[in-house]
Amino acid sequence: MDQLNEIKIIDFKTESGEIIPSINLSYQLFGKQLGDAPIILVNHALTGNSNLTGKNGWWKEVIGKDKAINTKKFSIISFNIPGNGFCSNDFYSPNKFHLGDIANLFILAIEKLKIKKLHSIIGGSIGGCLTWEIAAKNPSLAKFIIPVASDWKARDWVIANTYLQDRILNNSKNPVQDARIHAMTFYRSPKSLNKRFERSFNESKEIYNVESWLDHHGTKLNERFSLNSYKMMNQLLRSTDITRGGKDFVEIASNIRSEIHLICVDSDIFFLPDDDRKTFSLLSKSKKDIFCHEINSIHGHDAFLIETKQISNIFTKIFRREK
Repeated sequence: MDQLNEIKIIDFKTESGEIIPSINLSYQLFGKQLGDAPIILVNHALTGNSNLTGKNGWWKEVIGKDKAINTKKFSIISFNIPGNGFCSNDFYSPNKFHLGDIANLFILAIEKLKIKKLHSIIGGSIGGCLTWEIAAKNPSLAKFIIPVASDWKARDWVIANTYLQDRILNNSKNPVQDARIHAMTFYRSPKSLNKRFERSFNESKEIYNVESWLDHHGTKLNERFSLNSYKMMNQLLRSTDITRGGKDFVEIASNIRSEIHLICVDSDIFFLPDDDRKTFSLLSKSKKDIFCHEINSIHGHDAFLIETKQISNIFTKIFRREK
């Protein structure tokens, strides 16, 4: 794992007016040294972290030497969202923050690192939502904005699922495991699970293999993710909305100076592809440099982690536009 660095943010003011005396914002750098190459910011997903590539990197098939996000050509930075529980990052105060506050925090950290311009801001799931939030707050920060399997606001379907997640996290005897089991049913698709397991039965455990698979994911997450972290990240996900306060989406998004490249998954039942298509249709009337790409997969929301060849091809196609 590349070295974990920290930036101390003093007296951070949330948009609700609350002052947080001190936040240790941790991050990792990959590829070229800062200042030696174009810089890409990658925002992690709900149970993810800043460890992007290498042996345990969650996007190691996409980010690395001679990969689509090439560590030989770019500087890649990834911050840990405060409260995600990675390494020493134990900050936890879910009700004080919405995702726009995290965007402000990241922008402040970028300024402290003396970064004036980013090549790209990329993120999947809640990381894509955060990408929207950063772009809305600093419209000229990056050349490319690439939200993946995400949206610029939490729609009712996402709010409903995060509400149920919150109920599980607060009421279950095994909250992290049970919340994860529930989450896996909308991170994947019915077709994906049906094709993979075909009602096969685990004789030794006397349960269906799909149940064994869900149990495995629940146990695995519980080993590395705290209850407080899950509550924090779940709250941030449901708070996604660049139009909070009654602002107009088209007006906000039209002011973004970056090229916007939406990437959706045709089988996603969490962040629906139709919503990205509607966003593209709505915004393309006033902004010409917006594009919509689609991953074809049976695997649902998690396809942005599974279909690495497809997403790599999309990134390569986007980056070629620079020339």
